[in-house]
Amino acid sequence: MAKARPCVITLTTDFGTQDGNVGVMKGVILGLNPKASIVDLSHDVPPQDIAEAAYVLRRAYGYFPHGTIHVVVVDPGVGSERRAIAVEAPHSFLVAPDNGVLTYVLQELQDDGHEIRVVSLTNTAYWLPQVSNVFHGRDIFSPVAAHLSLGADIGALGQEIHDAITLPPARLELLPGHIIGQVAHIDHFGNLLTNIPASQVLSLGDSMTTRVAEREIRGLSKTFSQRKPRELIAYIDSSGHLAIASVNASAQELLNSHVGQMVEVTADQAMSIHREAS
Repeated sequence: MAKARPCVITLTTDFGTQDGNVGVMKGVILGLNPKASIVDLSHDVPPQDIAEAAYVLRRAYGYFPHGTIHVVVVDPGVGSERRAIAVEAPHSFLVAPDNGVLTYVLQELQDDGHEIRVVSLTNTAYWLPQVSNVFHGRDIFSPVAAHLSLGADIGALGQEIHDAITLPPARLELLPGHIIGQVAHIDHFGNLLTNIPASQVLSLGDSMTTRVAEREIRGLSKTFSQRKPRELIAYIDSSGHLAIASVNASAQELLNSHVGQMVEVTADQAMSIHREAS
């Protein structure tokens, strides 16, 4: 057996913390590599919400040390014919079901021109000896992550593949003076985080209007304290995208919002031209 060595392994699941499943996964990892450092990204992903888990991972993975192994188990197809996969990227490894949960990270890596290797986890030597049909987080993904942390080559885990499943692209239309995107995530505070990059918003100039749920928000705020309590604001979030908040309140509740809801941003000059033409 390979010698235990320090390594960071993150866990993202929809398991919650009530039933001990996350603890069992940690036990499997530490049983193989007692020197592993395990970080909980989130275990509060809504059940079976693949897109939400993909979003959580995308916001976090770039902030971890080189060689970190990210394990994501949001797996409504557990026990079916869906593949289990591992990805080797220049900065990290990813271990997950092949159901689209790695979509946003894979897209970013591809957009940045990084080369990756993806394998289907078919080599049972890296699994637990007995595998449940309903707990691959324990029996496949955790031991595979632990073996990677011990230095296992990704090529030993299974056959290389080139058709990993990805989610359909989110709506993002870039028009002259006008951007149409959507709510990509709603955080713990009820803030609406969109898929509209800050660079595109700022390209509209100093005067712009954001529309969501038939409400208009003029301009951008730098901090929440710039506006009054319960006032709606648009701002650039910590991941560099447009977001909408209600100061000291929940924008989700105020606007009855949901993931996928349309968000429009318009340069005020372009909006004036449009109104005059109509």
